[in-house]
Amino acid sequence: MPKERILVVEDERDILELITYNLNREGYTVHGITSGEEALRVIPEFKPNLIVLDWMLPGMDGLEVCKFIKQNSKTAEVSVIIVTAKDAEADVVTGLEVGADDYLTKPFSPRVLLARVKALLRRNRKASADADAVLTIENMVIHPGKREVRIDDRRVRLTNMEFRILHFLASHQGWVYTRSQIVSAARGEDYAVTDRSVDAIIVGLRKKLGPEAHYIETVRGVGYRFKE
Repeated sequence: MPKERILVVEDERDILELITYNLNREGYTVHGITSGEEALRVIPEFKPNLIVLDWMLPGMDGLEVCKFIKQNSKTAEVSVIIVTAKDAEADVVTGLEVGADDYLTKPFSPRVLLARVKALLRRNRKASADADAVLTIENMVIHPGKREVRIDDRRVRLTNMEFRILHFLASHQGWVYTRSQIVSAARGEDYAVTDRSVDAIIVGLRKKLGPEAHYIETVRGVGYRFKE
């Protein structure tokens, strides 16, 4: 089985070396670089399965790089973990809204980073295995293999997290889930989550669904469900 490829984008050399060393030791194929501009040049050739991306890069910062990756159909499926010293709740929400798959604040231990990397790659492998499980709900079609949602044959462009939450809820119609359960299902268990970050993703998802936003119901005091 080919080694999974990980691109590390970090301008602090000591942190870059620490991350690449630990990922290499786990058997991944790792390439480390120090700028966002270089990342965009390297991605088409290296074809990473996952990117560890520093937010505070010189020049083009990590958020800009993440937006570019997630808005490009050729790279939208690449998992992105943003690492940063910014730990305010508003910063976490911002990272999620641009499409990041995970968010890790500095300083962090290599063991925590490895656990997050393994969880994301494991989930991606499972998603690939379930690629044919297309969901059709009246005029909405959710295709996990293509990471695509269509309503009346109109494509709805979602971030990876918005898609995963929609797919999870739509796969369990009528069931009520707490915010923590929703994020655990979409991102892996034990992921630190706040009510605000989940609510922000749901707000963005509803806006993009337009008239079909009514499918996602708020259950006060509990969480959310996809209407049967």
